[in-house]
Amino acid sequence: MSTLRVARHALLRHKLTRLRMRETDSATFRRVLAEIGAILTAEALRDLPEQPRLIDTPMARMQAPALAGPEPCLVAILRAGLGLLEGAGWVLPEAPIGHLGLVRNEATLQPTEYVVRLPHDLAQRGALLLDPMLATGGSACAAIARLKASGATAIRFACVLAAPEGAARLAAEHPDVPVLTAALDERLDARGYIVPGLGDAGDRCFGTAG
Repeated sequence: MSTLRVARHALLRHKLTRLRMRETDSATFRRVLAEIGAILTAEALRDLPEQPRLIDTPMARMQAPALAGPEPCLVAILRAGLGLLEGAGWVLPEAPIGHLGLVRNEATLQPTEYVVRLPHDLAQRGALLLDPMLATGGSACAAIARLKASGATAIRFACVLAAPEGAARLAAEHPDVPVLTAALDERLDARGYIVPGLGDAGDRCFGTAG
């Protein structure tokens, strides 16, 4: 799992605890998930290439650091990735946005693609792929494969929680993609859910839990 990095951020851990709590209502879950999305985005992109730019401050002229290229596209895996996307958009409000619709078969745990909407300049910009959960790794691997097929070479993946099984699979199938997570949990259960986890992120975010 050499591609995986667990963010060391006290505020991020605090907000993750709020998500994990059973009593957290949907509106609060959705707000906190967006806040986590902003933190993860800033952390995942902390080492983007830079170059100096000549600017004028109110006091003097100076060489100031700026991004060497265009901001990466933000790509959400539907539907739970929309919760992270909101906060990512706070950090990169001008970044192009893409959506990948993947639904997991609860019997086979394999993803099926149902929608693809990606920015036209994905190949030039690269992408930050967002999904709250890296569980079995099936959806993440399929999404990354789709981004690569669409021309993206610079891809990063950010999630709230990762299971060892999913992190290992992603590292094996896409060793060139760095992964940032707020926490690496213990394991998957028989249904493919992360333990201790936080439940179904999509259902909790959008208030559709049974």
